[in-house]
Amino acid sequence: MPTYKDLKTGLWYCKFVFTDWTGKKTQKKKMGFKLQKEAKAYETEFLSKAHASCDMLFSSLVELYMEDCKPRLKPTTYANKQFLIGTHVLSYFGNTPINKIFATTIRQWQTTLISHPAGYSETYLKTVHNQVSAIFNFACKYYRLPENPARICGSMGKKNADCMLFWTVDEFKKFVAAVSDKIVSTTIFNLLFWSGMRSGEMLALTLNDFDFDANTVSISKNYARLDNEDLILEPKTPKSKRKVTLPPFVCDLVKSYAEKLVDYEPDERLFTVTKHYLKHEMSRGCKKSGVKVIRIHDLRHSHASLLIEMGFSPLLISERLGHEDIKTTLQTYSHLYPNKQGEVAERLQSFF
Repeated sequence: MPTYKDLKTGLWYCKFVFTDWTGKKTQKKKMGFKLQKEAKAYETEFLSKAHASCDMLFSSLVELYMEDCKPRLKPTTYANKQFLIGTHVLSYFGNTPINKIFATTIRQWQTTLISHPAGYSETYLKTVHNQVSAIFNFACKYYRLPENPARICGSMGKKNADCMLFWTVDEFKKFVAAVSDKIVSTTIFNLLFWSGMRSGEMLALTLNDFDFDANTVSISKNYARLDNEDLILEPKTPKSKRKVTLPPFVCDLVKSYAEKLVDYEPDERLFTVTKHYLKHEMSRGCKKSGVKVIRIHDLRHSHASLLIEMGFSPLLISERLGHEDIKTTLQTYSHLYPNKQGEVAERLQSFF
């Protein structure tokens, strides 16, 4: 592995030939190393990466994995993945060859996160572990890593939280009365509570998405903000594209709100507030009304729990929420259905 010293700058560089993924021989030159051993280390790692060697560092594997993910993911999904890996994974595994990371190594990393002073939630821990497992699955499939140590070790955390927060109708009415001094807040929170749509779906809506004769809203896009830029993206899943019926009074609220807008075109975003605004208004309304604090997303859970209490079928609820399949609905809200078992028994008894 030849390395050379640039007599003009006094810095080291390496120059070598390698075979790329197409089978073509290519020359690579990298300059600017202060030490000869740094130049040699760069060449060794580059060749390990180019030859799909399991001797490559975990950080190099992550580079390959993220390059593969980027064109396949939404910008916001990619940014979130990048943040999780950069924050919780690279600092621990980055300088270790992937074939030196074992199930015991993963276990030690899990222990570090589980006992972290920040007190990460069970669902957050599960999400972070899934990122690590996905990286090693990538290595197994494309770079001949014999086995996934994260799978052998087993996951940490939980997919769903033990306790789901939501509001009853009475709680919501107290809250929305507390923010009624702002028509945009009144309209937005009524829309979220009575439709069950995601906040990103709501923020992407235009007036053209509403059919006030049929009392429906068409959900076909998702709003996100990344690097100070507004993005209108495809919905979370294909089933997220749907038409949701609304109570007439919610449609009246939307119409009243839209009529007060100045220089507004029906194909423009109807609600130009930010997610930060929603959190601020949620906090303000909870404090003023005295109802328990929940997240914006919990308004969606509130809608689902209301429909369950009203006796609607899981299939209808799944379609209304835009879940990919009914299993998602049942897994998310199964803990709410046992409350109905007593009612089932009573109704069956009425036949005798």
